Amino acid sequence: MLKNLCATLIPIVSCLALVASAADSPAPGKQVPATTTVKVKSAEGERETTLRYLLALPADYDKPEQKWPLVLFLHGAGERGDDLEKVKIHGPPKLAAGGKDFPFVLVSPQCESGSRWNPQELAKLVDHLANTYRVDRQRLYVTGLSMGGSGTWSLVTEFPGMFAAAIPICGRGDTAAAEKLKNTPIWIFVGAEDRAATVQNCEAMAAELKKAGGDVQLKVYPDLSHDCWTVTYDNPEVYAWLLKQRLAGK
Repeated sequence: MLKNLCATLIPIVSCLALVASAADSPAPGKQVPATTTVKVKSAEGERETTLRYLLALPADYDKPEQKWPLVLFLHGAGERGDDLEKVKIHGPPKLAAGGKDFPFVLVSPQCESGSRWNPQELAKLVDHLANTYRVDRQRLYVTGLSMGGSGTWSLVTEFPGMFAAAIPICGRGDTAAAEKLKNTPIWIFVGAEDRAATVQNCEAMAAELKKAGGDVQLKVYPDLSHDCWTVTYDNPEVYAWLLKQRLAGK
């Protein structure tokens, strides 16, 4: 009887294992919610934090032996919280939710309410996903808007050899970090009608990077205010430029 019971249960257990495995791997061409727990160091020691994010694999992800670029998108302050639907309000995750199929793995985490982007957490997340999916580590990219633009600057500053290129949009960076940033191609976007301090910082970042010998471009939209991200993320040329970049010497 025990033998017969095992013979019955084993196929069921195997089937359940396959279902769990399939659930853990998002279907190509669809944007789905996901979570990952990472360990980061702090003043109090090592701590664990669980990150919520949207993940979208290209529709052709299952092509054999192909590795894909990865784009990390960082939202602005208004999309913080615990509702991932808010992350779809702007930028690439909004386009993906509308049916846009990007030729890269798109990762769009959500920052907790009242918090700012933590570079260590983001780097751990990207590293985990690059190990989990067929990602080309020579083509990791980061972009973000407003608070996410500032987060983009911070992430590339703290991990200067990790990303092949960055696109900070209407976010402020640290002009003293130009030496660390000079080897990362960066395209800065800002609206001329945005806050004066934001426009001045974007211009100063571009000037300091050029002075340091960096590969930097600055686009100032003459008639736009803070929302200069919609037109930027709708522009195919922005993605074409981004995906041409590779880590130097690789």
